[in-house]
Amino acid sequence: MGNDPGMHNSNANHARKCGNTVYKCENVDDHMEMYRKAADYINSRIDGTPGIAVVLGSGLGPLADSIEQPVEIDYRDIPGFPETTVAGHAGKLVCGILGGRRVLAMKGRFHYYEGYDISQVVFHIRVFGLMGISGLIVTNAAGGINTSFRPGDLMLITDHISFFAPSPLRGRNLDEFGPRFPDMCEAYDRSLIEYAEGIAESMGIELKKGVYAFAQGPMYETPAEIRALRALGADAVGMSTVPEVITARHCGMKVLGISCITNMAAGILDQKLDHSEVMDTARKTEKAFIRLVSEIIARWGS
Repeated sequence: MGNDPGMHNSNANHARKCGNTVYKCENVDDHMEMYRKAADYINSRIDGTPGIAVVLGSGLGPLADSIEQPVEIDYRDIPGFPETTVAGHAGKLVCGILGGRRVLAMKGRFHYYEGYDISQVVFHIRVFGLMGISGLIVTNAAGGINTSFRPGDLMLITDHISFFAPSPLRGRNLDEFGPRFPDMCEAYDRSLIEYAEGIAESMGIELKKGVYAFAQGPMYETPAEIRALRALGADAVGMSTVPEVITARHCGMKVLGISCITNMAAGILDQKLDHSEVMDTARKTEKAFIRLVSEIIARWGS
């Protein structure tokens, strides 16, 4: 299956009003103006610049409840931010202290399948870049392709496969963020992967490692598609994360990716796929996930 499926809200569209602002950018300068307005608004609501941003996928939002001294900002109040229309995504930005560090957590993200333009799907990442955030942890609920995986496993993402949606860097390059042709040899920072492995081992938490494949959604993949992705080297599949990671790397951020394997992908087990299974498994994995990410943040850079 792919991650983060949900009900589409027909009111979500490319010209959504954000206060008095309508998000419908016609050129690069318009985009930059919206990114700056969003960054300025968030900065006006919080104290100090967070060093790390965390994007929380389906069922993983409860980690934000562990943040101390929280300041919550509804997406609808941030200029230019799309709305999240997916079950399990609260649609709030939470800034505060986690693991002794100032963080910014997204309870819910934006997906290509919701009908948004790819530039809207990654809008928040560019805003974070303008805010000076240098580290990004992306999380998701994913379907297991690797037959050694089991629902409830946590997988460190070592690389990704993305052939199925337009690049978030398509169009005139935004030189303020990065180069026209950014290198993707190390989309997921190797030193952060080793660091997370060491932390998990010290905590007695088993981590898998693997390649995450991005699919457009919102339909789950067919068994034939899963066989093809396995042949390409994918270990898990989902409907998010990759556009965000590409954009974050373009912005010069260091990225750590973690998938919660919530079910086995189509055709691996003789059963139909259902979003309720995604949410149920995420809830069961919640405590280990929160402990791990909190400790990773606490020791970040040490």
